[in-house]
Amino acid sequence: MDVLELARWQFGITTVYHFLMVPLTIGLSLLVAAMQTAWVRTGNERYYKMTKFWGKLLLINFAMGVVTGIVQEFQFGMAWSAYSRFVGDVFGAPLAMEGLVAFFVESTFLGLWIFGWDKLPKKVHLACAWAFSLATMASAYFILAANSWMQHPVGIEMHEGRPRLTSIWAVLTNNTVLAAFPHTIAGAFAVAGAFLVGIAAWHLHRKSQDEGVWRSSLKLGTWVGVVAFAALSISGDLQGKLMFEQQPMKMAAAEALCHTEQPASFSIFAIGDVSRPDCENVKSITVPALLSFLAHNDFSSEVKGIQDLVPMYQEKYGEFYPVDERLGELSGKPIDYVPALPVTYWGFRLMIGFGAISAGLGVFMLWLTRRNRTPTGWWFPALGLAGIATPFLANSFGWIFTEMGRQPFVVVPNPTGVDGVWMFTAQAVSNSAPGEILTSLIALTAVYSALAVVEFYLIRKYVRGGIPGVLPQKTDDGALAFAY
Repeated sequence: MDVLELARWQFGITTVYHFLMVPLTIGLSLLVAAMQTAWVRTGNERYYKMTKFWGKLLLINFAMGVVTGIVQEFQFGMAWSAYSRFVGDVFGAPLAMEGLVAFFVESTFLGLWIFGWDKLPKKVHLACAWAFSLATMASAYFILAANSWMQHPVGIEMHEGRPRLTSIWAVLTNNTVLAAFPHTIAGAFAVAGAFLVGIAAWHLHRKSQDEGVWRSSLKLGTWVGVVAFAALSISGDLQGKLMFEQQPMKMAAAEALCHTEQPASFSIFAIGDVSRPDCENVKSITVPALLSFLAHNDFSSEVKGIQDLVPMYQEKYGEFYPVDERLGELSGKPIDYVPALPVTYWGFRLMIGFGAISAGLGVFMLWLTRRNRTPTGWWFPALGLAGIATPFLANSFGWIFTEMGRQPFVVVPNPTGVDGVWMFTAQAVSNSAPGEILTSLIALTAVYSALAVVEFYLIRKYVRGGIPGVLPQKTDDGALAFAY
């Protein structure tokens, strides 16, 4: 394996792992703040117990997210130094905002929330919870703004072969990030909702004490999950229309649409080898004209296929990589503008499929527990716990599709913006020896695997401990010793 392939595997593994923590932190922080708000407003102890229990799990997940997230920015300099030099003038601004503004506020108010239970007035303490949770959303926005610039460069001018930032406002209001942000937040709520449902169902089946806490948590989780899926459908449709305009090859690859169609059918399921860009021997189950509508809100519009897009890309961006020893084996070779079709085609469907399964399970669990019923079979908690994985998988497959679908670009050219602003992934990698990247890949994978064991142990410990495991304990002098 060459440096490029190793660097991509390293970034992919660490990023997908890190993003398992991110949506749960975002969604759960807002739900915990809402639970505490209900407690402060009503004085109902059930909401207090919900806040303490789910808040403890939030803290564990947040800590792991911080540890795994730090590695991400180091990788830009370690494995992707050419990329960092190219985009540094632009990328630095939103990343600095995320670190100096959002994360600073996030960590400060989280600390006040953790240690302020018996020291701050209730409403001030509640304000800390909301400040922390809203800061997590702001942090997500700045990161998405940086990523969206890679997908659709705006707000820059070219200077000596590099993009120079001319408008941070254009970067922060990029229509790509305006579509991606609500989609990401809805995905975070879907994850948090499924998390509540699975754990609450397990406790209800065990007939744990504080049944009201688990029943309220389950109902909250199911409704959050269902509403989140509806929001995902709407925001996903908006994202899809932008992608057809900004990255037509990505969306053609998502459908394995090899030939231009008018109207274009939406492929539900394909039988055969979708890896070939000529789509020979592939049979699809389709919905007529639906892809045209998803692309242009018009059931009769044309959608270009891979075979017609490749010559267009070659004419505009070149047929061959530059002759440069830093490109290794790709130096002077033809550019393959077609992403990995099995990854884009099946990743797109797995994203939608797991999201729909998650919402369906939520509705089913709500129906099973109607009128305070609790099924007695072993399948009830098993179904709830298995359902936790579905939105995580949907989020992961969605991001894999998004990032793999823009290959061979790391910075995708903007067809409606500044000319000449793009970068091939092969040009972005550091001039490192394969052994160096392989060593860090093995080391990071091993460390992340160990962290996964630690998180699973801690989450399992406090889930099994239930409410008594997170409530403050009395000390010898009768004072309360808060769990955090």
